Amino acid sequence: MIFKVRLALFFAMALFPAVLFGQTARRRFTVDDYLALRSVHDPQMSPDGQWVAYVVGTTKTKEDKREQRIWMIPAAGGEAIALTAEGVSSSHPRWSPDGKFLAFLSGRNEGKTQVWLLNRLGGEAQKLTDTAQDVEDFAWAPEGRRLVLTLQDPTPEELKEAKDKDKQTEKEQEAEKQDKKSKTPKPWVIDRLQFKEDTVGYLDRRRTHLYVFEVAGKTMTQVTSGDYDDTEAAWSPDGKQIAFTSNRSKPDPDRTYNTDIWVVAADNTDKGEHLTQVTTNLGADRGPAWSPDGKWIAYVTQTEPKLFEYATKHLAVSPAGGGEAKVLTKELDRSVETPRFSEDGKTIYFIVDDDGTQNLAAYTLNRDSGTVSFGDGVLGKRPIDGRVAVSGYSFRKGGGAGGNVAGRDIAALVSTPERPDEVFLLAGVKLTQLTHVNDELLAKIQLSPGEYVHFKSKDGTTVSGYLYRPVDYTPGTKVPTLVRPHGGPVYAYYAEFQDEAQIFAANGYAVLLPNPRGSSGYGQKYCQAIFADWGNKDYQDDMAMVDWAVEQGIADPERLGVGGWSYGGISTDFIIGQTRRFKAAISGAGEALNVSFYGHDHYVRDWETELGAPWDKESRAVWDKLSPFYRVKEITTPTMFMGGEIDWNVPILGGEQMYQAMKSLGRETALVVYPGEYHGFTVPSHLRDRLLRYLAWYGHYVKSEAGPAALPQDISEHKAK
Repeated sequence: MIFKVRLALFFAMALFPAVLFGQTARRRFTVDDYLALRSVHDPQMSPDGQWVAYVVGTTKTKEDKREQRIWMIPAAGGEAIALTAEGVSSSHPRWSPDGKFLAFLSGRNEGKTQVWLLNRLGGEAQKLTDTAQDVEDFAWAPEGRRLVLTLQDPTPEELKEAKDKDKQTEKEQEAEKQDKKSKTPKPWVIDRLQFKEDTVGYLDRRRTHLYVFEVAGKTMTQVTSGDYDDTEAAWSPDGKQIAFTSNRSKPDPDRTYNTDIWVVAADNTDKGEHLTQVTTNLGADRGPAWSPDGKWIAYVTQTEPKLFEYATKHLAVSPAGGGEAKVLTKELDRSVETPRFSEDGKTIYFIVDDDGTQNLAAYTLNRDSGTVSFGDGVLGKRPIDGRVAVSGYSFRKGGGAGGNVAGRDIAALVSTPERPDEVFLLAGVKLTQLTHVNDELLAKIQLSPGEYVHFKSKDGTTVSGYLYRPVDYTPGTKVPTLVRPHGGPVYAYYAEFQDEAQIFAANGYAVLLPNPRGSSGYGQKYCQAIFADWGNKDYQDDMAMVDWAVEQGIADPERLGVGGWSYGGISTDFIIGQTRRFKAAISGAGEALNVSFYGHDHYVRDWETELGAPWDKESRAVWDKLSPFYRVKEITTPTMFMGGEIDWNVPILGGEQMYQAMKSLGRETALVVYPGEYHGFTVPSHLRDRLLRYLAWYGHYVKSEAGPAALPQDISEHKAK
């Protein structure tokens, strides 16, 4: 990657305002600061390029929940305006094609999530849809008279409720809601291969389909159907067709990773009996985006289904009517997301995962000769480059023309190690920060600047990661150090704000965030190096970063801790099962006895694809080899196991098994289970409690701070030092 010196200098000035470099004494980042940070996401530029709508998430401490509001800000800069009220969550803002209205999703008054409509000039939002079930997604048709809705098939109870609603008074409807809450739930009756999913639970045969909704008459027509899930709907430029993503594999889509891009007529009246299959690749094809002339569809493709998530996600294009697909980024060997055509159809923009960053990139198409090729300088030319993380973007209507972006036409969500996501405006090559949601809070806080470092693993492989030194670190001082393996395993630490790392750095720790083999952003061979071989090369790479930090005189070898969540928890179990260097470990949402997870979590395809059937003798040896549980006798590190009560991604079963074994062996251990939480926690008090327990556990065992070895039931009075 060719780094732009001019853009690098701009980032140094634009991303870190003078207020953050002032001489005012700043305090350290605390757990309460973590909860006070507001999240920014989903920037949407108005068709005329004058405004950008976006969503801000805020923690409501008293209510113990998160709330989302929609705001907009002038693209030229200025004061932000709140568009939706406090007290209700609103999300997914989408401008009408004429720019006069903003539609969004909200489940107001404890009702179903519906599409609401807001006049840009002001006034109260009006409920646009009134479906029996929640609206999961929607998109405007190009002429602005229709929407395409994504809806899951309603339950019989939802249909009955919708039928009776018009006949009941508000008092009767409320009484019926209370009556439903008091009734004994019915049993789940299941006959699918994929029968469970995190945040959902048990799955039935209700599927997700597309509906065309007429805005004026509020009528709705179902345009797809069947025992398939249809998602990611995108209108053709002329409004006559809708592209979407669906796994329609025969005889059972649950058995494959295949998804294809399909097209259905928008005026279809037979519920999608007549569809056009655009792609035929056996791997995952998704994220359709139409060219302005309606002849091509760009999308993301994985061409090696047997590697599923380990396979690189390439950018591809296909004729909209079906035909030969062209994979554009094989030479790049980096995963891509969110493709979008420029106004003139000559360029496709996308987000690229590369070397611990996420950049906005562009490829130029040469269609005149009937081929698709790289544009001039495509491997080095990225509209938003450098050590940043771009997680979303949108064009104005008519924006993003050609390879050289002109005008105020791209709004992007950009983060750095020192700043959470904010909305930026790209005009030509100039990137300007629009929103300043967290500036006031960050101006009071001293943060640790993340450093991107490289080191050699045991076999000579070059590995990278992020280092956070303690706040007020004195060079040459050896300090307590925590290594935090990431989840995935196909994921990475990026050049974005790492709140947990900042918490630890504020409490006197050096923090190591390695991107070992298995991580994305370093090529497919690097990523698939741990396929069916967890806890081997990635273990060597994680430990190599620890060795490097010790050699640099940063990490105190006598005060080391380790911990992570999901695959980070699994990595933690592998690490403490192979070395006794660490004084403390925290394993969150990890696995243990792998065979016991088969049929209990939601990874049935992944297990069989990567490790084979657990009942086959040859495969079973691999299953057992990769089970941290069989290393538990070697573990002497004091370890706390954590997880969510209803996590079906990596169930708490793994933590329970490891805890029980450690307890039986007389080792120092603890188990913390958070009620009502899935894999990703959402309750603020639980997030706070988890961070405080991290600090207490590491403080006691790594830093030898005074305090009980066994954590109290209520840790709210723990004070970080």
